[in-house]
Amino acid sequence: MSKSWFTRTVVVGSVAVATIVGSSGAAIASDKTLTLSGGRGSMTFIDDGDVFKVCDTRADGHGVTGELFYRSWLETTNRLVLTVDDGGDSGCDKAGYNVGNDGYYQMRVCWDGWDPIVSCQWSEEFNE
Repeated sequence: MSKSWFTRTVVVGSVAVATIVGSSGAAIASDKTLTLSGGRGSMTFIDDGDVFKVCDTRADGHGVTGELFYRSWLETTNRLVLTVDDGGDSGCDKAGYNVGNDGYYQMRVCWDGWDPIVSCQWSEEFNE
């Protein structure tokens, strides 16, 4: 067995493992929007600047709450790291939060009224 054959085998194996590992897990961060049904509101993650925008888009007496959850690689449960509320005023509310690549992030947007069909929407997990 030649040394060059062994080197090629190691390189090909390393590339295969890197491809499999790199293709699983959380989605890479880019702008993401969650929309509540019935036109009640939305939550948007703006990757440029790591800004979270929550919009109450229906004058129904109830606001909209957006939340950001974080779970490190070592944790088994998500923890709340950011809350943004909107309702009762014109325009949307925004807040910044630095999204990193040291774990998973997940957004949830909820209508503050009660309706099991439109109560909350969850994003897929993501990171930078």
